Amino acid sequence: MSEVNFVGWHGLIVLVIYAVFIMGMCIYLAARKNVKSSMKNFYLGGGSLGAMLLFFTLYATQYSGNTVVGYAPKTYRLGYAYFQSIPFFIMVIVGYLLFAPRLHVLAKRHNFVTPSDWLHKRFESKAVTLLGTLLMCYGLCNYLLEQLVAMGHAISGLTAGVIPYFYGVIFLVVIMFIYEWLGGMKAVAVADTINGIALMIGVISLMFLTLSNFGSLGDAARYIAESAPEKIGVPVMETNINWLSIYVLVGIGAAVYPHAIQRIYAAKSETTLKNSLSRMAWMPFITSGMVFIIGVIGIKAFPGLEKAQSEELVGMVANAIASRSVFNYWVMMVLYAGIVGAIMSTTDSVILSLSSLVSNDVYGRFIKPTANEKEKVLWGKVVGIIIVLLLLIIAWNPPGTLYEIFVLKFEILIQVAPAFLLGLYWKRLNKTAVLIGMLAGAVIASGMTFAGVSTLYGVHGGVLGLAINFVVCILLSLVLPVSKQDEEKAEKLINLDAPKLN
Repeated sequence: MSEVNFVGWHGLIVLVIYAVFIMGMCIYLAARKNVKSSMKNFYLGGGSLGAMLLFFTLYATQYSGNTVVGYAPKTYRLGYAYFQSIPFFIMVIVGYLLFAPRLHVLAKRHNFVTPSDWLHKRFESKAVTLLGTLLMCYGLCNYLLEQLVAMGHAISGLTAGVIPYFYGVIFLVVIMFIYEWLGGMKAVAVADTINGIALMIGVISLMFLTLSNFGSLGDAARYIAESAPEKIGVPVMETNINWLSIYVLVGIGAAVYPHAIQRIYAAKSETTLKNSLSRMAWMPFITSGMVFIIGVIGIKAFPGLEKAQSEELVGMVANAIASRSVFNYWVMMVLYAGIVGAIMSTTDSVILSLSSLVSNDVYGRFIKPTANEKEKVLWGKVVGIIIVLLLLIIAWNPPGTLYEIFVLKFEILIQVAPAFLLGLYWKRLNKTAVLIGMLAGAVIASGMTFAGVSTLYGVHGGVLGLAINFVVCILLSLVLPVSKQDEEKAEKLINLDAPKLN
């Protein structure tokens, strides 16, 4: 994106106006709603997000700006094999539906604020709660680093280098901290709604302008069949296996994001949650599906690009479109603002969730259990700033590519899934099995990743770790004795018709 030849000062003006508008709306909301410093009000918006706010906060969080910037180049290089980018977003909705409605009911009943509240309530084990919290914090820090890197590149591209990479990141991080500090989840949800609308308009506009300027999808397919038939042929078996592995990795991993789980808690009602998820099921076609089409057409429009050059594909397409008319120019400005906004939406959600885990589950549960809610919220805000500052230092010279950072995040985070997927339904699941399962899965996944073995016969290390994790959880829960009292307590907890437990 750094190669885009938009007039830098125009991009700067659009970026500043856009960011200040979002900040102003969020500050206005915070003043109007009088957001209180309780954990539930600050981190969950009081648990009262309506259908529109919940839908757009899910949408803008799930579809980061990297979906547009990163997936089109991937399609360019792989061709039709990257059609997987559409159904794996659908699998995220499937992942939600495996546990979200049930968890929402229990969260309302027991006033959960963070995902670790479920771990604490279900397993009553400090070791399980701490390990789960650490795995989720690691995943969030990893994800936040990815977004900070993407944010810097997006701003540099939008402003044609007028705002350098690092200063652009600092500018938007400050904006996010201001509205997040004042408004919490409600402010984040409003920002996500604005950013989600901008991203949706930008992606739809980019696809139609790409079709009108570079020819139809059929023209591109015929060109690919003649010049690069390997990009349109049937993938080899290992690629197909890799698809299935990605579906599991992303479908379950994205559904157990801490900030995704907190949106499950924040929904006004179970009906609101289900309606929002049903609408989300259509978004892969409108977002990643359109980006896939742009990537396919890019093969014909810009043939022969090397890997590094192909990473600039969206910028090349946008620049070519923008140069053809004033109208196109400003539409592409909206696209780039939407991309930056979508990255902001993912980033602010991650920061808020990370802050809640640190304040509630590290500080409030292990460091100072006597702390009141106001103190925990303040402590979470301060530590959140410190963590972001440390990650900004790393983002100055980011390790690895965005895709490598993206994969490692899921490899570790997905290991908390059995505690939710099994724990919500199976009363025999015990804390020892969950603890050993999480440890085993995390060791296998991280060991493969750091050894440079990202996949085994097409299967990701995180998925292999998850499989071992599930096996350990099931076998040890069947073998290890569980007291009658613990089994009855678990049954009452997960029984949706049972009265509330003290």
